[in-house]
Amino acid sequence: MFNKKHSKPPSRIDTLIGAGVVIQGNISFSGGMRIDGEVNGNVIAIPGKPSTLVLSEQGCVNGEIGVTHLVVNGAICGTVTASEYLELHAKAKVEGDVNYKILEIQVGAILEGRLINMNAADQDNVVALKTSNA
Repeated sequence: MFNKKHSKPPSRIDTLIGAGVVIQGNISFSGGMRIDGEVNGNVIAIPGKPSTLVLSEQGCVNGEIGVTHLVVNGAICGTVTASEYLELHAKAKVEGDVNYKILEIQVGAILEGRLINMNAADQDNVVALKTSNA
């Protein structure tokens, strides 16, 4: 129960997209990134390298996100994949499907889409629930 098999997220921010900045296009990165501005494009981490994306309350991404660790307090419109850990804070708003391994949602977070647990897709021993006919 307490065995944590996910990798440790990078503890520092290597890249900052400041408030008021608008980026048109895709971003590829590794390490830590914080977005306080707006990105109109995909934000995808380099495969095989640990990555953390922090989307602040004023941050916005209109596009796909694919990272190891994701912390959201802003807005996302697009598909999200957090291969290890996803944290949705109280002011988070996500419009799109969310693929995750471990998920933490705080009260107030809004999700308009499907939650897809990546662990469940790997399990072959799913037991079906039976209804009682009393």
